Amino acid sequence: MEYFRVKGPTKIKGTFIPNGSKNAALPIIAACFLTDQPIHLVNVPEIEDVKVMIEIAKMLGAKVEHPATHEYIIEAKEIKTSVIDPKLGGLIRTAMLFAPALLLRTGKAVLPKPGGDSIGRRRIDTHFQALTSLGAQVKVDSSFEIEAKKLKGSYIYLDEASVTGTENAILAAACAEGISIIYNAACEPHVQDLCNFLNSIGAQIEGIGTNKITITGVKNLKGGNWKIISDHIEVGSIIGLAAITHSEVTIPDICPEHYHIIKMFYNKLGVDFKFEHNSIIVPSHQELVAHADIGEGIPVITDMIWPGFPSDLTSITVVMATQVNGTVLIFEKLFDSRLFFTDKLVACGAKLVLCDPHRVVISGPTKMNPVTVTSPDIRAGMALLIATMLADGESKIYNIRQIDRGYERIDERLNKIGANIIREDDQCQ
Repeated sequence: MEYFRVKGPTKIKGTFIPNGSKNAALPIIAACFLTDQPIHLVNVPEIEDVKVMIEIAKMLGAKVEHPATHEYIIEAKEIKTSVIDPKLGGLIRTAMLFAPALLLRTGKAVLPKPGGDSIGRRRIDTHFQALTSLGAQVKVDSSFEIEAKKLKGSYIYLDEASVTGTENAILAAACAEGISIIYNAACEPHVQDLCNFLNSIGAQIEGIGTNKITITGVKNLKGGNWKIISDHIEVGSIIGLAAITHSEVTIPDICPEHYHIIKMFYNKLGVDFKFEHNSIIVPSHQELVAHADIGEGIPVITDMIWPGFPSDLTSITVVMATQVNGTVLIFEKLFDSRLFFTDKLVACGAKLVLCDPHRVVISGPTKMNPVTVTSPDIRAGMALLIATMLADGESKIYNIRQIDRGYERIDERLNKIGANIIREDDQCQ
């Protein structure tokens, strides 16, 4: 089993090139099945979840070329099967996003129970609400069997603003007959990127970036080219790392409008950064002091659906708070197991109290100690990597496959700007 050996404390300095968004690339790969024409994607992150989606695409019948790093050409001219392989489909939740195209082109889709991160209860009802609203029938057994002779536009009311549930609704409505209106839609940057991609190949989607999306179904979509947006979660992670290690870092190729809410909440920790054209600059030697909300005793960091603070940055923010002068309450509303990794931070020396599955109170600043830990999920894994870079000594992080699922070659990319992270293989683990 591979693990990271991290030597700290370290500072970083230089330019960090962000990768394409994992959460945009995965649904866009599935969207390639809505057309029988080739789609050329660039800025695709070379991560485990993308590799799984590509393997599923191949097994379903797509011709996939990989002409260069971060580039894929996907042509789904023929679909060989409507059944998603249980082993592959069970690895990632986004395997469910192939269902709309399979229904539209073959009338049937068979999906395994979804996989993904173990960060708490994650409902899948919203996916089926969207599909049944458009005329599909769902049978639940050891797998999900979905059938539809034809998908027809309709009003789609989502009982929660689920990202993948919204994406399923968008993909299904794009080529359904008639007009669909999606209410309570998720509107995260990666959902917007999916919509913009679909419009670029002939879809008719309005209301992008809002929670009410109107889609006029079209009979055929064409081929095209698309550049995946930069990953705002990866960028937010690096901003946090730079700030608490008092490092100066430049991050190019970003969309500033995706970072205003992140900046607002990071400011509560004394963390600031500035925009220069399409780049973010994190200055060194920031004064990390907790700033309470008006009329409140301590600052509160609360995740919300977009345009609120992203849940995927909660774990990073917990580590940031350990280095801030003052006390901070972090309230994770969306997932009930996101904060369970905090016991590993206590082993590092963090002063925190896990009040319940959703709330943690952190007092800082704290000197971090080297530890040996296991990464429980993608975001907690990255948070632990940052924590060990603060520690004075050598740490080990196991189960780094979880980190690799969301952060491409993060060890190599951070080492280029000053980190000391060694990837090793321990056959005994």
